[in-house]
Formats: sequence, C-alpha cells, structure tokens
Amino acid sequence: MEPITVTADAEAFTCNAYLVPGEATTLVDAGTMPGVADVIAEHVDGLDRVVLTHQHHDHVGELDAVLDRFEPRLLAAADHPRRDVAIRDGDEVLVGSEACTVVETPGHADDHVSLVGDERVYTGDVVVYDDGAFDDGSFGRTDMAGQSRERLIESLHALLDALPETVEAMYPGHGGVYRASEGSDTVREVIERATERAERREPKYPDE
Repeated sequence: MEPITVTADAEAFTCNAYLVPGEATTLVDAGTMPGVADVIAEHVDGLDRVVLTHQHHDHVGELDAVLDRFEPRLLAAADHPRRDVAIRDGDEVLVGSEACTVVETPGHADDHVSLVGDERVYTGDVVVYDDGAFDDGSFGRTDMAGQSRERLIESLHALLDALPETVEAMYPGHGGVYRASEGSDTVREVIERATERAERREPKYPDE
C-alpha cells in the first residue's frame, strides 16, 4: 500500500510522518501533531515499528504517545531511552512490505539516516522537493549549531550512490512527496539538482 502522511492536517509545525501498511506496518518519524496516534488508528489496527530518520523535535514530539498507544518496536540510529533496535549504515529494514537499506546521511543532524528501497526513498531532512527555498529539489538546512554543509554534501552523494534507478517516489521530512510519474524529473534528477545547489555553498535562506 502507498504510504499515508498522517500529519497532513497539522496546523502547527511538524515533519511529515509516514504510515506504511504492509507486512511490517511502519511509521517513519512521529512528528509533533497532537492526536497523530488517533490518525494512525483510523488506518490500521496495530503498528509493528517506528523508524526515525533523526531525533530533532519536529520528528519525535509525538513519539511517546505513539509508542504508548501501539507498543511498536523503535528503530533509531542514535540512543533513545525507548529504542529497541540500533540501525546502522547498510542495515536492511522492512518498511511496510518493502525492504529498505539504511544509508547514514548526517549533516543536518549527526544521527540522520535515509531509507532506500527499490521503489521509494525516505529522505528525512537531507533532501526535500519543495521547502520554500527551492521548489524542485532542495537540501536540508545546515545553518544551526552542530550542522555541517560539507557533511550534508557528502551524504547527498552517498544517497545517490545507494539509489536504485527503479526508485519512483521520494518521501521527505518536509514539503510535498515527489513522484516521478507526476513530474518531469526522475527522483535521481531531483536529488542531483539539490546536491548541485548545496555544493554552491551559498546560504539557503536570505537571513543565514
């Protein structure tokens, strides 16, 4: 089944949280939208796992509520009091019914990972399609403490190296989902464009 953006109706700032039904029903990130657990329950009876792309607040604000409600296993790269499985670069994780490879993609966050399948890629905040800075391929912000544009650029190249040509959709942490069937570019071309923009080393936002 197609991933469901369970934070789509959020009125306050949150990341995109994706519910992926299937063999291992999975939530990719939890977001900060109050009541997200209720939205999940509207679509599925249970939740097998939550996978975090990273632990910035907008991605984990409702994590405890989700874990308390459904008691799924928590998979994360960085330590967390409720983590069940530590994921590392090269690990394979079932997201719904699609096997995804964990690719470490730091720069925006030290613990950032992306999930690369044959059909879909979950990119968290390392690369998005439209975020107000760019509308057709943008990179994660790196202007805050602990972030690094150089590491982000390396991560974008690592993501491109791991990306199969068969990937048809990109599910980012912010902005819209990008589907190659609905646009003029492949997912690879979108990520390449974002990488080229990041490599200019110019500020992403005017006030940086």
